[in-house]
Amino acid sequence: MSEKPARADMPEEAVGSQVSSMSTSLVLSGSSLPSTPPVWQSSSPGSIYDYIRVASFSLGPDGRIAQWSRRATELLGLTAEQAIGRDPVEAFVPPELREASRRRVADILDGREWTGLVPYHNPQAPHGHGIAEVYVMPSETEHGERSALCIAVDVTALRGLETDLAASQAVFGQSPLGFFLFGTDLRMLRVNERFATVFGRPAETYRGASAYDLLPRGEADRLAAALRQVLDSGQALTDMPIVGTVPGNPERRRWSVSLYRLHSGSGRPIGVAGLATDVTGRRRAEQEAAGVRRNLALLNEAGARIGTSLDLETTARELLDVAVPQFCDLASVDLYQGLLSGDETPPGLADGSAELRRVAFASAVSDGPVAFGDSYRAGGDDDTGGATKPIQVGEVHRYPFNSSCAVALRTARARVVPGPGGGESLELGSTMLQSTLVVPMVARDTVVGLAQFSRTKGSEPFGERDTALAVELAARAAVSIDNARLYRREHERALILQRSLLPPGDPEAAGLDIACRYLPGNAATEVGGDWFDVIELPGHRTALVVGDVMGRGLRAAVAMGELRTAVRTLALLDLEPAEVLSALDEIASGLGAPGGSHGGGRAGSRALARGGKAADGSSDLSEVYLATCVYAVYDPVTRRCTFANAGHPPPVLVEPGEPALLMEVPPGMPLGVGGEPFEEIEVELPDGALLALYTDGLVESRDHTLDEGLQALRAALDPQETADTPDTPAGAAGRKAVAGSLEDVCDHVLSTLDTHHGEDDIALLMARVQGLSADSVGDWQLPSEPKSVGRARELARAQLESWGMDELADTTELLVSELVTNALRYGEGEIRLRLLLDRTLVCEVWDGGLVQPRRRRARDTDEGGRGLQLVGLLSAGWGSRRTPHGKTVWFELPLPDGSSSGPDSVEALLSMW
Repeated sequence: MSEKPARADMPEEAVGSQVSSMSTSLVLSGSSLPSTPPVWQSSSPGSIYDYIRVASFSLGPDGRIAQWSRRATELLGLTAEQAIGRDPVEAFVPPELREASRRRVADILDGREWTGLVPYHNPQAPHGHGIAEVYVMPSETEHGERSALCIAVDVTALRGLETDLAASQAVFGQSPLGFFLFGTDLRMLRVNERFATVFGRPAETYRGASAYDLLPRGEADRLAAALRQVLDSGQALTDMPIVGTVPGNPERRRWSVSLYRLHSGSGRPIGVAGLATDVTGRRRAEQEAAGVRRNLALLNEAGARIGTSLDLETTARELLDVAVPQFCDLASVDLYQGLLSGDETPPGLADGSAELRRVAFASAVSDGPVAFGDSYRAGGDDDTGGATKPIQVGEVHRYPFNSSCAVALRTARARVVPGPGGGESLELGSTMLQSTLVVPMVARDTVVGLAQFSRTKGSEPFGERDTALAVELAARAAVSIDNARLYRREHERALILQRSLLPPGDPEAAGLDIACRYLPGNAATEVGGDWFDVIELPGHRTALVVGDVMGRGLRAAVAMGELRTAVRTLALLDLEPAEVLSALDEIASGLGAPGGSHGGGRAGSRALARGGKAADGSSDLSEVYLATCVYAVYDPVTRRCTFANAGHPPPVLVEPGEPALLMEVPPGMPLGVGGEPFEEIEVELPDGALLALYTDGLVESRDHTLDEGLQALRAALDPQETADTPDTPAGAAGRKAVAGSLEDVCDHVLSTLDTHHGEDDIALLMARVQGLSADSVGDWQLPSEPKSVGRARELARAQLESWGMDELADTTELLVSELVTNALRYGEGEIRLRLLLDRTLVCEVWDGGLVQPRRRRARDTDEGGRGLQLVGLLSAGWGSRRTPHGKTVWFELPLPDGSSSGPDSVEALLSMW
């Protein structure tokens, strides 16, 4: 650490200044002095001597201290007044060492150089004394007398500095981090081996290099500005990202650089030090992790947003809403046209040649459809001619057989169409597509369509992870689309079933104005167990039926269909309402039993109706069919209506000028309970009366009780209450509805009551009574004698002539003659003849016999037995029914409309032989 001794005649302060200045210059430059250095320039305090505590003094010819520097005062603890003129041995050498020290001083004055360790008294030291390394250089005074120049260094400080230097060298050389040091001129002074390894050059080549020798222009500007900022401000800079390349490797590397300013012992800036770490791998891992997080977030968003509805087009748009712009810049979805049109198996799936329809398109770079990876030739199906054109949303198209889209559809595998230079890139205005992912949409091993995702130039091209993500997104959408397809198919089937089980939208009945409404409780399936029906009976009578199978959905709809069919069959037998319900109860009891046996479900049904358990003690009554039903038969001639009820809410009757009333029909037990009799009542309905039959979904919900619902229904149908409502738009609408058509009344009831609870199906059947006028009825009593046949013919012809139905006179006269003849031959008591004119002509012949007529085919040799056969050939329909005092045989003829003359009686007679 010592330098060559200075000249003996140079003052010690000058020597110290020269050594300090030279040492500082060496440290800052990191090399030997230049050829023409400004040696004698003035430098600020602060050098290595500040750290090692160097002091100087001189001895005169007499061996006593002649000069004493200020640093000697700081090191040895003696002032100049205390030291000058004293024997140095006595001044600071311990007494036990003074004899030997005097000999050493004598030798020095004889002209010998000496270096050694000298103990000295130091009150600041821990033990009151210290050890100094003294370098004594013989010299001469201006008179030629011998003297000595002494330099003393504190050994403790020197050893500490050596330790610090050794530690610094070890850290700098052995650190796994890249260390570097820039001087105040922003050129490198030193780097460690790790830094050299990171940047790919030998360590010695970095000396004197600048940031522009290491990095590209842009990154070098950033690093140089950061170095200048740290050097000027003294504020450290951490984790500054730097991007560049290393010699021999074109791969872009990333480094993290931290900078801090270095100071001398006096605090003067002497350069900028830094740490550089190669974070390329870490950055790549962070990007991979960020990509995984992005993909997971995208999949999570897809799970929440795709498949929210059971609509194919909506699901396709939801897929694109998720993908654009989070995943790609452009995207489209094509679905097979056969799938959209409802085909069970879309054609052409094997070779991808089937027609597709563009159902959705989304773009973050354009406002409308553009030609991208899915463009097709406008001139034909192949690639031989025609210009490419974009596919519009809603357009039906085919992909060329050898196109990437067709190949993806055939193989059910995703394909990446490369961007520029790949041979399949297309211009999007002024933007070049980077790449396109063509992904078949596969659900349950069936390709339902094709999704395409494209990125424009400037975006990262699609990689393997992107392909896997696109396949997953397309698969999720495909499952939702296939679910929507299956739902639509089942929904259509359910609707067909439901509509086939309900009467036509505008049912007609003699003497009745009919209006009906059906609201399914489940809007998704639109099927349920409620039903209503309007059945035409002989004699222009009409059966009105409203029923409700307990339960919801397709299962209840199937049970409802079976019961409705049974009701129609029983009604055509012309049974009394109570008899119809009794027979229907037997049928309902057997619906839930194995093999349809009638006894299997009865005990469980009865227990359920009474709130108990099944006969076997189990509580699982899911196979028990229970239903409520009200059955009414209206006769427009007598204006009387017969009601029978099986556990159903009572009908509401509104007579002209009277308040709405709940009819007191015996409630009875629900159908399926079995073993309970049903009662019926007969009520006369005046013209203009309003009758409402409904299911409990109209009047009962979780928000209000059945009684409250019934009261609300009465209020909605009550003309008095409607008239008393305030003069508001709602009140005016109610008064107009009640006074208007029956359709308006239905709409008013549904809008007034709570019909949107979605808890149960709602069926509403309303009828306004308009009985047949007396002019439309011909009724006669005939004695039981042969001449009554001729009298019946005369009465029938005369009545038809009065009605202007001359075209029907001959046929009616012939058929009346046959029925009256049969009544005389096989019946009992008086004969009653009745003609009814409404939408058709009905003829009824009553007698007291109980034997029902039976049609048979007469042999060629028989002289009789062809009467009923003739009735069947010439009429639109005929039949018989029991009455309380006998039977009634009837036939029906259509009214002439000028377009059809009806069956020819001559041809009918000839056809019997």
